[in-house]
Formats: sequence, C-alpha cells, structure tokens
Amino acid sequence: MSSYSIGIDLGGTNLRIAAVAPDGQRLETISLATRLADGPQAVLDDMAEAIRQILEKHDGQPGIGVGSPGPLELPAGVLHHPPNLPGFDGLNLKTELERRVHRPVQVNSDANLAAYGEFVLGAGKTYAVDSLCMLTLGTGVGCGIILDGRIWQGMQGAAGESGHGPIIPDGPPCPCGARGCLELYASATGIVRRAKALGIDDSGAAVTASAVAQLAAGGDSRALQVFDEVGYSLGLSLAHLINALDLPLYVLGGGVAAAFPLFAPKMFATVREGSYVYRMSMPKDPAVYEKGKTHIAPAQLHDAGIVGAALLPLMSAAKTPA
Repeated sequence: MSSYSIGIDLGGTNLRIAAVAPDGQRLETISLATRLADGPQAVLDDMAEAIRQILEKHDGQPGIGVGSPGPLELPAGVLHHPPNLPGFDGLNLKTELERRVHRPVQVNSDANLAAYGEFVLGAGKTYAVDSLCMLTLGTGVGCGIILDGRIWQGMQGAAGESGHGPIIPDGPPCPCGARGCLELYASATGIVRRAKALGIDDSGAAVTASAVAQLAAGGDSRALQVFDEVGYSLGLSLAHLINALDLPLYVLGGGVAAAFPLFAPKMFATVREGSYVYRMSMPKDPAVYEKGKTHIAPAQLHDAGIVGAALLPLMSAAKTPA
C-alpha cells in the first residue's frame, strides 16, 4: 500500500488536490479556481495536471479519490444536473478522469466524504460515535450520513441531499428546481444573496460571506439579521434530520461554519422548538459532550472533504463498502 493517497475536492468555486497520509497529514496541496466557465473538460484537465505534478514529486502508487457536488449516480460517478456545477450534467467524472491519468479513480459526493473524514479523524473520533450526520456549508449546502461506520449512499447514491430540502414554502427559486431550499439561506451564496437584499452592498465593496460575518461580529444589525436567518434555516433542517435519524452527532462544516457563534443561538432555539426528539435527548450544555445525548457541533477538521476523498481509496482497499 502506498504511503499516501490523492484526494480531490471539486467545488463550485475552488478545486483542491492533495497528497494525504493515512493519518490525515497533508503532504502537499494544490489549490486552483474551478474553471466552470471553461466547461467540464477544462476542469478535468486541471485535475489531471495536478495529479501528474504530485506523482512526479512523491514516490508510490497512490489511490485517487474525488469528492464532487451532487446529485451523483454512484458507484458509476455520473453527475445529474448538479446545481453548483452548471454544464456538468451527464458527465462521467470517474471515467473521464481515469482516461486522463491512466489509473483507477474512486468518486463519491463531497458531503459524504467530508462526513467520512470527520468521522474517522475529526469529531467522530473525538466523541467515539459510530454514526453521525454532517452538513457542509460552502458554496452550496451538502449533507453526508455515516451509519455504523459506513457511508449511507441510498439506492442510487443520492442520499443526504438535505441542502435541497425546501424549508420555506414561499421562498425564492433554487437552481435545483424547488423553492425555499436550505441552500438558499445557509450557504455562502445564500448569505451574499440575503446581504445584498438587505442593502449591505451599499458601500460598493465586494460582498462575501466572511465579510458579512465580520460585520455581524461588529454589531451590524443587517448582518446580524442574515445570520439569524442562517440559524433559523439550519434549525428547521436539523429538526427534521434529528427526528428522522436520531443520531448522536450532527456536525456543521465548510466555510460558513466558521461563523458558528453568530448563528448558533437561533439554530439551537429552533431545533428545540421543532424537534421533540432533540428535547428528549439534548445535553444540559450544547458545548459539552455527554454520551447518550444528541449533539450539534462544529467540524474539527479544517479540510474534512479532501481528507475524506483521500481516505476513499483506502476504505476500498480495506474492503469497506462505501
């Protein structure tokens, strides 16, 4: 077995390729902008070139794992109308990348792999749980579910699409075809949309989710309203997930999760109101882990997605079904 594997995190904004040791240590990371405007073939070429660069610098025959936004048909690795990858519908990500690098490639959803990385080396390890659910709050909102130590993919690989679960019936249209989805409120894209709607771009400066978070931390009432809505939307979605799954741990990761203190109060209040299962099993202090209670916590890994992608070929080598 190689001393490392290659993990690829394909996002709607950024593309990251890393050589990762089995303990999660990044030996090298290549970060690029995702060239969506140039089409899927250009993005695949960028992946292949980064893989070649890593193989030239590091000895071994590493496995390659790719995490991609969904919906994703698994195990075939075919994308189906991914809202955050326009122009990628019908792309066989696995086959096309294998054709370029001439070695086996494993593909799974980015949220599944982030959840698996967090399970193996992050919060799942810290709290010694056998199951967890993770919401990834980035350009979009993904969801990965680990049941009894294994990724739960569903019948056709589409399990965990909670980011496209409608929570506000009369909400704005979502690229997925529904209205009022969680992604429209709890993603970085959704935060920017709401900030602009509330006039936060009046200064003419570029609006980003992190900039809105900085304004909220400084007491700006409009920015605080945005994160109050983030917390409310997450609380609604988590209430449904907790009622349906009754797992010990729900993890929030991705760039937006850095603002956890800003949206957590409204989120916890909404979960308590919306989930009787949570009220039955909530800890005395949400920040203190208690075995046998339902916990909602920030992710512990900085790059859970790319770690999980690198763990994917190791998982397969150990004959653990994905």
